[in-house]
Amino acid sequence: MTHSRHETTPPSPRALRGLAEFFRLEAAGGIVLIAAALLAMVAANSPLVSYYEGFRELPVQVRVGALDIAKPLLLWINDGLMAVFFLLVALEIKREALTGQLASRSQLVLPMVCAAAGVVVPASLFVALNHHDAQAMRGWAVPTATDIAFALGVLALLGSRVPTGMKLLLSTIAVVDDLIAILIIAFFYSHGLSVTALVWAAGAIAGMWLLNRRGVMRLGPYLVLGVVLWVCVLKSGVHATLAGVVTGLMIPHGRHANEALDSHPHSPLEQLEHALHPWVAYAILPMFAFANAGRVLDGMRLEHLLAPLPMGVVLGLVIGKPVGIVGAAMLMRALGWARFPEGMGLRAMVGLGLMCGIGFTMSLFIASLAYHDTEAYGSAVLGVLLASVLSAVVGWGWLRATLPSSHKN
Repeated sequence: MTHSRHETTPPSPRALRGLAEFFRLEAAGGIVLIAAALLAMVAANSPLVSYYEGFRELPVQVRVGALDIAKPLLLWINDGLMAVFFLLVALEIKREALTGQLASRSQLVLPMVCAAAGVVVPASLFVALNHHDAQAMRGWAVPTATDIAFALGVLALLGSRVPTGMKLLLSTIAVVDDLIAILIIAFFYSHGLSVTALVWAAGAIAGMWLLNRRGVMRLGPYLVLGVVLWVCVLKSGVHATLAGVVTGLMIPHGRHANEALDSHPHSPLEQLEHALHPWVAYAILPMFAFANAGRVLDGMRLEHLLAPLPMGVVLGLVIGKPVGIVGAAMLMRALGWARFPEGMGLRAMVGLGLMCGIGFTMSLFIASLAYHDTEAYGSAVLGVLLASVLSAVVGWGWLRATLPSSHKN
């Protein structure tokens, strides 16, 4: 049988094992993430609220000579631990771009276009509702991201109904989403730039580049320079998590020239990715969710929820995401530029689009950058939580009703 130009080579057995482990970690981590968010809501709306706020505002100071970093624990989580999350995201993006789903043009077209449409349509809906409010408009990017862990955690509840092609497409769209979110953060959420700190940051990046040029494969020197870069970026006015992105992109994804393939099965990038993944899935993201998802509901009325800011987030994620993604996928297929993955028809694609409306981690993170006013931030959090729950429930119900009772992967 002749292969069309859009068909792709099946993943190798080793790649399939890696994918299975990735999906298992992400799905289990997504369930822990949901539990942490629920715990935060319980703590924020119970007699424990004072302890919850005390935890978030706990002062933490690190001082080495003239260097002094003093922040509440919430900001250490958002600026420090989330830099590790972004480091992992960058590692995944680089691996996918060099040897994974983003390495092949035929595999890249569909998720790239779907992800772009899944950013533009939600942002447009948000802007349409909030264009009259300059403060609310700072959060135009809140409804543009997909939470891969949360989404795969919900898909895991469907068991063998879900084809591998759907998980792969969802993961690839989420990775491209994260890349777009990184660019948005870099260009739209940096402020008060310090030239001196940026010069030092450039020096740290140059050091990592030189390590690459010299073929250094040990992780230690890169991670030391990554910590230096994080401190410089933290002091520069650019958001500190971008240091994790740059460090991840600098970690080599190769082998020593004198080593055989089988004797060195994992590159430094893969070693670090495998080491970080469980910590991010089971500790860092749940900690972030617990620290950021607590929203006091006392006194909440329907008009609060129907205000333009939270409704912009809800409509962007619940409606904008599936409309953008499914519309783009249908257009690409109609033009003959891409095919749906094996085992996926239009109904499955609609379910995937609904699942992509689960914004959560990145949406909450962008909200924390966009809104310094407590009321505006609380409204954005409310919108993200409601949209993520709605997308998860509707997406799960749709896929349960439309997918076959079991699917051979």
